[in-house]
Amino acid sequence: MTDIVAVWDVILSDGVHKIEFEHGTTSGKRVVYVDGKEEIRKEWMFKLVGKETFYVGASKTKATIHILSGKGYVFKYILEIEGKSFRTYVENRSKTTNTWVLPLDGENFRIVLEKNTMDVWCNGQVIESAGEFVDDGTETHFSVGNHNCYIKAVSSGKRREGIIHTLIVDNREIPEVPQ
Repeated sequence: MTDIVAVWDVILSDGVHKIEFEHGTTSGKRVVYVDGKEEIRKEWMFKLVGKETFYVGASKTKATIHILSGKGYVFKYILEIEGKSFRTYVENRSKTTNTWVLPLDGENFRIVLEKNTMDVWCNGQVIESAGEFVDDGTETHFSVGNHNCYIKAVSSGKRREGIIHTLIVDNREIPEVPQ
């Protein structure tokens, strides 16, 4: 019997990772699973509150689960990613990355652009890319299989919107996936 008390889906550049937390409130047992794999197991913890820190994904992103007590034997579980609350992390991530799902040759490819580094990820791996300046902005070129792709970055002309990134594959625009 498991005592799973909290589950989060964390979106990183290398994919979506499922974090599950098991907390035995009578024994103090704590187990953290990432993508179904046990990362931390602690049995017979006499202190029922505290925190567990672990790493997620290919880039070893730091995550911490805080265990807080409420009234009676009610507990609250808060996930932090890279020192930010889960909610803040998700909001920031939508500002710092763009994600597209690209159906090619009967297979789906998840393309992620990290705006702060200009790294391009494809299905969980950083791929080789080359940036170049063009008349109306920049283009970051790369290949997926036998398909030529590029991410075009142009100014929106509006300060609040900033730069608009568009994925072009075989001369057709691919719609972005909301995070």
